[in-house]
Amino acid sequence: MRTLAFDGRMGAAGDMLLGALVAAGADPAVLDPVEEVLPVTYEFDTVDKRGIAATRARVVHDEARTEGGDDGEDGRGGHDHSHDHHHGHDHADSHDPHDDGHSHADGHGHSHDHEDSHTHGHEHDHGAEGHGPQRTYAEVVEFVEDAGLPAGVESDALAVFEVLGEAESSVHGQPLGDTHFHEVGADDAIADVVGCCLLFADLAPDRVVTTPLATGDGEIEFSHGVYPVPVPAVVEIAERAGWSLRGGPVDAELLTPTGAAILAHFAEGVKRLPSLRVEQSGYGAGGYDFPDRPNVLRAIVGETRTDGGEAVTPGETAAESGLVRDDVAVLETNLDDATPEVLGGLYEALGEAGARDVSILPATMKKSRPGHLVKVICKPEDAGAVARRLAEETGTLGVREGGARHRWIAERAFETAELEIDGEAYEVTVKVASDADGTAYDVSAEYDDAAAVARETGLPTREVLRRAEAAVRED
Repeated sequence: MRTLAFDGRMGAAGDMLLGALVAAGADPAVLDPVEEVLPVTYEFDTVDKRGIAATRARVVHDEARTEGGDDGEDGRGGHDHSHDHHHGHDHADSHDPHDDGHSHADGHGHSHDHEDSHTHGHEHDHGAEGHGPQRTYAEVVEFVEDAGLPAGVESDALAVFEVLGEAESSVHGQPLGDTHFHEVGADDAIADVVGCCLLFADLAPDRVVTTPLATGDGEIEFSHGVYPVPVPAVVEIAERAGWSLRGGPVDAELLTPTGAAILAHFAEGVKRLPSLRVEQSGYGAGGYDFPDRPNVLRAIVGETRTDGGEAVTPGETAAESGLVRDDVAVLETNLDDATPEVLGGLYEALGEAGARDVSILPATMKKSRPGHLVKVICKPEDAGAVARRLAEETGTLGVREGGARHRWIAERAFETAELEIDGEAYEVTVKVASDADGTAYDVSAEYDDAAAVARETGLPTREVLRRAEAAVRED
């Protein structure tokens, strides 16, 4: 299995991810569609980070270039904004080690309190940071949908912005559609997110993982005052993600909401790098220069071992055992006056609205009245429609959303078992459950198919089930 693994010990930001993906083999030419719809240019070059040759990614906005004069916003050479882009690596002989854009697109407009500035250098030279219109979540969605991106990339980008939007709306107590993104809605932040989605699609890994992501430590100052690292939006995103946070190792903000949101969508969490047959690796440069460690995000692409050598030890997450992370919402309501007919019809009615699973449990209500607890699993984007249908079908006055935000599921495939019984051929559909490596661990024949064959042949249904499952296992 082709796996892309990130080493999160120095955090992640949008520009670090851009650089790491290009360094790991993604083609920067795939970023052209973004430059066609936004007044920005992607630039990549190689910088030295404590002895590590890392790829620095910068998103340069036309406004920033104009403000900086004909020689560009940083005065180090002109750049013609045409399709002769600075895609690829510019191996210049000299680099400014402080000139590494570390995007802090967290929607708060914060700045660092550099009382300890003697310990590290950091310069906000992202080139496009904050330029262009400041959009609401709804406006960002509309922009992405109108950008003409490939369907898969558009879906990924919208999912990342949904993670960012939900985090911001939760922090500020605002409806998602009204949430204002500030810096995250600016052109550079959109270029970070959509650019990463394009590069992920170009690399096309079967699986993306990250070790625990370092947040940094200390305090930052933003529009709401002084707050400890990590910022609230990062904490909200981590609650929805499948990976872990780790404090330190320095007093600086290492994990930005943009970087966290991108990895929340793409990456599973692992305790340590998996066993890989390495094909390519690279480093994305961050914006800090620390005296004792490189501020880089390492990306490794390789084939994951499938020979049993990558054992799962106690305490590892379900993701590390090969199951697939699936974001879900869990809805529930209590009913004390529903008829059996209404309850029986919920499975089909809620399924039409988007429910993935429906459970109805007996319950004892107040004054010892018999009742039922209805629990529904659905995708987060379908939660509103499913809740409305649940209320319409049952008359309930309230639907709760539970604390579960994701589940671990098997890969599922359906195979056809061909059985010969008394010289006649019969077919039974069999569901095969497997982990992310393709290793099957459960085989289950469809009951309705087996029952139909049993009626025709006179065999017990369980015997037909056994034969169908055995036929698929033998294959």
